[in-house]
Amino acid sequence: MSDRIKLYTVEEFEQFIDLPENADRLFELIDGEIVETVPTEEHSVVVGNIAFALRTFTQPRKLGRVLSEVRHQIPGDNHNSYLPDVEFTHANRIKPIVTQGAVPHLPDLAVEVKSPNDSRAALRRKALYYLDNGVQVVWLVYPDTRQIEVWTNEVSKTLAIEDTLDGGAVLPGFTMSVDSVFADQTN
Repeated sequence: MSDRIKLYTVEEFEQFIDLPENADRLFELIDGEIVETVPTEEHSVVVGNIAFALRTFTQPRKLGRVLSEVRHQIPGDNHNSYLPDVEFTHANRIKPIVTQGAVPHLPDLAVEVKSPNDSRAALRRKALYYLDNGVQVVWLVYPDTRQIEVWTNEVSKTLAIEDTLDGGAVLPGFTMSVDSVFADQTN
């Protein structure tokens, strides 16, 4: 018997996620391995806080599109199809809305929020993949430690709860306190 994990192509992955039993589940294809994403309530609160802040900043300025949990697959990469938790794409790079399958390009800003089944190493590998394929800024968000790692091709830095997250060169003028990223909006 073999202990090897079966590696899937994007075509096989698309067939897998189209199965009726997978209709309400979230999957990514990472280096040919199908990985299920299982967000928690905490994860969803953080994703919502970030998406709301980004949308509130970008929409009135018509800067671009803010989305969450949209699958992306780079043409020519037959073993990866990623699902950033939140993303922003500049207006000048927006293409018509994809109505079926994965978006064939990556956003300008990608946000990954750690779920209980994610490792820091896996999230950092995602950040490197994103940066290697055109994403300008990646935010890795860790609810368990209330920290955010900001990655660009030039630098990575870690923000603590008392710090302020900013949009850098991708979204000049955007700021959000790290504390508000993790706020439970019960009111």
